[in-house]
Amino acid sequence: MTTVPEDLAYQARRVRRLGVPPQTRDVRIVHELDGILDQVHPATLLRTGGALWDAWSRHPESTAPDLLLGLDAGGILPTVAVALASDLPYRLAWKLDLDLPDKRRFTEPHARRTEVFTYGDLAGTRVLIVDDEITTGNTLANLVTVLRESAVEVTGIACLIEDTTGNARPLLESLGVPLCTLTRL
Repeated sequence: MTTVPEDLAYQARRVRRLGVPPQTRDVRIVHELDGILDQVHPATLLRTGGALWDAWSRHPESTAPDLLLGLDAGGILPTVAVALASDLPYRLAWKLDLDLPDKRRFTEPHARRTEVFTYGDLAGTRVLIVDDEITTGNTLANLVTVLRESAVEVTGIACLIEDTTGNARPLLESLGVPLCTLTRL
């Protein structure tokens, strides 16, 4: 299964994943920064980070964050790209359970490895979550809940792609979290 909308400014498409267990999502979104379909030139990283940061900055509910928080693994490059464009520091949530203080656990329900962790005391910080794609919104909703329990203000979520088949936007709206994306599939 491969679908590509005709009006894409940011190139992405759905591709069927092979050999995945039943509880795992059988579709992968591939896009310009992941290096799967083609090589990625550094200028593409910078351009994409600038576009996502600009889109967030122009979003009607945009609030300036103190920090960017990206997700392992697909959110790493978009987070670095937005950090370069915005000159903001970033942290990454990892699928590594480490013996470190101020660890917070949340889940990515559709993944093979469902546990994800943030590290460090982020209390009182305004955080913009950055990821490559959003489908159901469950992972990001789980992260928002964990961050709020730790006195973190989540200013919003910036993603490269919104896969509308999962209906994530209403879930995030119910949590009062603005979603900003470069493109929708």
